[in-house]
Amino acid sequence: MTKTNKTKKAISKTKDIATKSTIQSLQDRLNRSLADYANLEKRIENQRQLYATLAVTSLFDKLLTVLDDFFVVQNNIKNQGLDMALQKLSKFLASEGLEEIEAVGCQFDPATMDCVEVIRGKNNHVLAVRQKGYKLNGQIIRPVKVVVGQSNKKIQKS
Repeated sequence: MTKTNKTKKAISKTKDIATKSTIQSLQDRLNRSLADYANLEKRIENQRQLYATLAVTSLFDKLLTVLDDFFVVQNNIKNQGLDMALQKLSKFLASEGLEEIEAVGCQFDPATMDCVEVIRGKNNHVLAVRQKGYKLNGQIIRPVKVVVGQSNKKIQKS
């Protein structure tokens, strides 16, 4: 073999190596770009879900103040029509993921309850509810405002 043939083969091998290296580099960049795009799509979908949840939570939060008023009226005025309407509304809200947080007789839980008063009674147990609390799809949207019992002689009002 002549020197020029060896040189041509060496140049050809060098070009092949450079080409393979370039192809590998481009393939890596493509794979990273595709992964970045997939991550972007997931992030956008998560943001959409977050915004939808925030909007629904805000709506339910406003609706709960009206619902509280209806329950006050129901306690003061006995009316079958009002009772039926509130029952239907409560079922509808429950079907949308709203659930009331049970509190009376339970041990005080600061994660789901706000203590508004402490009186003599069973230590660290909820004796009364001042305002109902709710969860929406498992997330607390309004804690229960409760009266907590304390058996100690020193009772501090908050």
